Amino acid sequence: MLYGIAAATAALFLSAVLTALVRAPALRLGLLDRRRQRPLPLGGGAAVVLVTGLVAAAGDWTGLAPLGTGVPRLLVAGAAVAALGLVADVRRVKARFLLGGTAVAAASAVPYGETGPLGGLAAVCWIVAVTLGFRALDHADALAGTVAVVTAFGIGACAAAEVMDGLAVLLSVLAAALTGFLMHNWHPARVGLGACGSLFAGFTLASAAVLTRTGYEGGASAGVLFALTAVASADVVLVVLARRLGGRPLLRGGPDHLAHRLRRLGLTPQGATVVLGAGAFGGVLVGVLVHLGWIAATGVLWVGAGALAAVLLLLKAKRPRPRRTASVQVRAQLRVRNG
Repeated sequence: MLYGIAAATAALFLSAVLTALVRAPALRLGLLDRRRQRPLPLGGGAAVVLVTGLVAAAGDWTGLAPLGTGVPRLLVAGAAVAALGLVADVRRVKARFLLGGTAVAAASAVPYGETGPLGGLAAVCWIVAVTLGFRALDHADALAGTVAVVTAFGIGACAAAEVMDGLAVLLSVLAAALTGFLMHNWHPARVGLGACGSLFAGFTLASAAVLTRTGYEGGASAGVLFALTAVASADVVLVVLARRLGGRPLLRGGPDHLAHRLRRLGLTPQGATVVLGAGAFGGVLVGVLVHLGWIAATGVLWVGAGALAAVLLLLKAKRPRPRRTASVQVRAQLRVRNG
């Protein structure tokens, strides 16, 4: 317990300092988020990954907080996904390579002895979906980090209830490292998370959730896992529906994510992050309470209904029409007058 508090405190401090230090080198090297209109240096994700791995490994090496069965393999697979994301931050990587690499890493982290072949396959698919969902959440300042912190605390509580102390410490360290990063990522962000950090956070959280639910009935587990990651799942569903209905390619980026649409409804960037963070907290709370057996398993249906309602309502938030310049407007008026 005391080591967990000390480890989280150290991770928060180290992540805050390291994130501040990587900003200048990222600017000099041109390591920028290509999805943003303003130049946003990346490197914050690498700081989160490095701090999380070092602090967790130190606890395991000293014996103060052994990671336990399966957790070291999870951490190594997460580091591999982070390395793939770092490559994507440096140069363009096709989405299918990110998908394939994440699937391979997920396949190495799933405990097939407890899940069985079919359950293991379902777990791999779910881990990949959540990992890419967190990558998609990194479209607004502080959004992915905020949702990941909330989710880490929830899954950590589930792990502690299962007496998986090493996994609980890892998740608390990850949450603390992300909090240190968020000191520099709140709007207007000075450093970005990037594919490296968002893929690592999503993969670690999804894999940890699978480990905590191993041994439980499949249907109930699916509901809890969805509740724990409701915001990331809703964002994926919203984007897929919007692009299908609009006849646009699924893998082509665009301003049709949750935060984008909330902004169109009048929310500020900070307001959109707070609203989605509160939504993530609500889903995580229900998932934890169901996992602990304090409320009925049907509680996750309310989370699903809320997520579906939000998706359908936000689908109506259309893209704003581009404003015509003054010269274009003058030419249009002249054409009308000249008939």
